[in-house]
Amino acid sequence: MSSIWSSLEPLLERVQRPARYIGLEDGAILPSYDDEGAPGRVSWLLTYPDSYEIGLPNQGLQILCEILNERQDACAERAYAPWVDLEAELRAAGLPLFSVGTHRPANEFDVIAFNLSAELTFTNVLNCIDLADVPLRAADRTASHPLVGAGGHCTTNPEPLADFLDFVVLGDGEEVVGELTEVIGCWKRSSSDDRQALLEELATVEGVYVPSLYEPIYSAEGDLVETVPLAASAPDVIEKRTVADLAAWPYPRNQLVPLTEVVHDRLNVEVFRGCTRGCRFCQAGMITRPVRERPAEQVRAMISNGLARTGYDEVALTSLSTADFSGIQPVVDGIMSDPISAGQVSVSLPSLRVDAFTVGLATSIRQGRRTGLTFAPEAGTWRMRQIINKLIREEDLYEAVESAYSEGWRRMKLYFLTGLPSETDEDTLGIATLARKCVEIGKKYHKYPSVTVSVGGFVPKSNTPFQWFGQNTVTELQRKIYLLRDELRRDHGVQLKWHDPKTTLIEGVFSRGDRRLGDVLESVWRTGGTFQEWTEYFELERWETALAEAGLSPEYYANRHRHIDEALPWDHLSAGLHKDFLAQDWADALAEVGLPDCRWTPCYDCGACTGYGIEHVVASAVPPAGGSQGTGQNVTSDLGAVPVMLGASASVRAPVGVTP
Repeated sequence: MSSIWSSLEPLLERVQRPARYIGLEDGAILPSYDDEGAPGRVSWLLTYPDSYEIGLPNQGLQILCEILNERQDACAERAYAPWVDLEAELRAAGLPLFSVGTHRPANEFDVIAFNLSAELTFTNVLNCIDLADVPLRAADRTASHPLVGAGGHCTTNPEPLADFLDFVVLGDGEEVVGELTEVIGCWKRSSSDDRQALLEELATVEGVYVPSLYEPIYSAEGDLVETVPLAASAPDVIEKRTVADLAAWPYPRNQLVPLTEVVHDRLNVEVFRGCTRGCRFCQAGMITRPVRERPAEQVRAMISNGLARTGYDEVALTSLSTADFSGIQPVVDGIMSDPISAGQVSVSLPSLRVDAFTVGLATSIRQGRRTGLTFAPEAGTWRMRQIINKLIREEDLYEAVESAYSEGWRRMKLYFLTGLPSETDEDTLGIATLARKCVEIGKKYHKYPSVTVSVGGFVPKSNTPFQWFGQNTVTELQRKIYLLRDELRRDHGVQLKWHDPKTTLIEGVFSRGDRRLGDVLESVWRTGGTFQEWTEYFELERWETALAEAGLSPEYYANRHRHIDEALPWDHLSAGLHKDFLAQDWADALAEVGLPDCRWTPCYDCGACTGYGIEHVVASAVPPAGGSQGTGQNVTSDLGAVPVMLGASASVRAPVGVTP
C-alpha cells in the first residue's frame, strides 16, 4: 500500500477546510494493509461524488464500509469529491483522488463505488474517475484498472452514466456487496486478465446490472425501441435487491463524528426502510418498498449506544415517514427520560408526515432542546393532494401546526412542489392560503410566529406513476414561483424560498434520460462543469450547448409527455414495481382518485412484496395515532382534459375511503 499524505499535506494549507481531507474522525475504522497480499482480498473505495460536508453524513457509505471491513476477504475506505480548490492543487501536483483514511491512491483499490443520490452529481462522478487516473469510459479499461460501480436511488435509471460504469447495484446493498466481493476475489485468485469474463460473472449476481452487456435500440426517428442483452449471462430484466429483515443489519454501529462542520451533524438512526403511503411523485417511497421496521428495542439500543459513544446532543430518527414508525412514541419518550441525557438531547424527525404528528409526540419532543419542525403538505389544494396521493386534509396540517405552536415552537417550515400534473394557478396560490392560516394559528400562542415556505419544481422520476408526465418548462415554473412571491409579498410572517427552475430542468433531463446523454455529460465535464448541484457553479448555458452539440434537446427528455406504451430507458431494470400498476396509478391520479396505505389495507399487487416473496415488517396491526392517515377519499369530480396520452388499457379504480 502507498500513501500520498507526504505530498498532500503541504497542499492543505492553501485550501478551504483542510479537515475535509485528513480523516481521523471518531468512529473511523482504518483497514490494515499488512496482509495486502492475502489471496483474493478485495479492496473497496466507497465514494460520495459531492463535498465532504454533504457526503460524510450519508449512512449508506458508513454502513457498507463497516460491513465490508468485518469480512476477512475485503477491506473498505471512503472518498469524497475534492472541492474545486483542492482539485486544482491535485492536478497541478500530479496527485490522484485518494481515500480519506489512509490517503491511498484511488486507482490502487479493486473497486471504486459511487453513491448516486442526485442526477446533478453525475459530472462529479466523471471528475472523480478521471482524478483517480482511471480511463473515463468503461470500454477503455483493462484488467489492471479498478472496477467502477454505483448504487443509490439514481441507479433506477443509470443509463446516462452507462458508458462510464462497469456495474450498477439496484436496491439495498448490505447483502450484495458480500456477493460481489466473492466474485471479484475469485477472479483475483485466478490471476486472470479477462476483464470481460469478470463482468459477465458479475451480471449473474442478483441485483447487479452490467451496462456493457446491453444495447439500446433506437428507431429511425430517434426514439428508444428496446434495450437488449448481448450476453447469455445477462438477464432480460435485472431485479433489485431487498433486505427482508432490517433487524439483521444494525448498522452503522460506529457512526462517524467529523472534525469539521457538516450538514446533519447529529446521531442518525434509521427506524425503518420503505414507505407505502403511495405519494405518486416520490421515487424513494416507491422503489424502497416494502416497509421494514426495526424492532423498537433495537432502535433504543442504537440510540443509547450511539449517544454514549459519539457525544452528540441531537438524534435524528430517519425514514421516509418517521412518525409512521409503530414504536415512535415509546422511543421518543425513552430518549427524553434517559437519565444520561437528562433532557439535554434534542430529537429530530426529519421526515415528519403532517397527519401522523400528535400532541403527545410534540410534548415528548419539547422536553429536550427544541429543534425546527418541517412539514411537507407538498401541494396547496386538496384537489392537487388527491392527484399526488398526499391525502392530507387542511385540518390535518392545522392540527399539527397548532400542536407544535402550543408546545412552544415559534418557527416551522412547510415544503411544497410546484409544476405538478394538471396544476392550476389556483392550486399554486393555495400554498399562500395554507401558510397564512398557519401563521394565524401561531399568533394564538406567540407574538411573532413565522413560517418558511420552501418550493421546489417537480421532476418526474423513473419507477413512479408520474414517470410519463412532461415537467413544466423553466418559464412556466418561474411564472408560478413569481406568482406566489407576489402573493406573499406583504405577509411578514411568511418567508418564501424556492429552488432554481434552471437546475430543475437539467435534473429532469437526466432523471428520464438515455445513454445518448453520456456524451453530454462528458462535454459538460470537460468544459469545467463540476459541482453542478451547487448554485454558484451551475450554468444552464453549458448544458444547453452540450445538448445541442449532441443533436439532443432538453425538451425531448424533460418536457415531453410520454405515451403509456412508450419504451422507457429503464424498462430492463426493475425496482420491484409492476409497470401496469404504475400505469393504473397514473390513470388514478388524473381521475383524482386516492389510494390508502397498503400496510393496513388489502394489497394492490404493486409487485414489491409479491414479486420477491417478502412482506411488510410492521410491529403494529393498526396505523399510528394521528389524523386522516392517508385513508383515501371518495372522489367523483371530473378533472377534464389533461394533455397526457394514456393507453387504452388504463382504467380507473373504484374510489376508496371516506368523504372529507
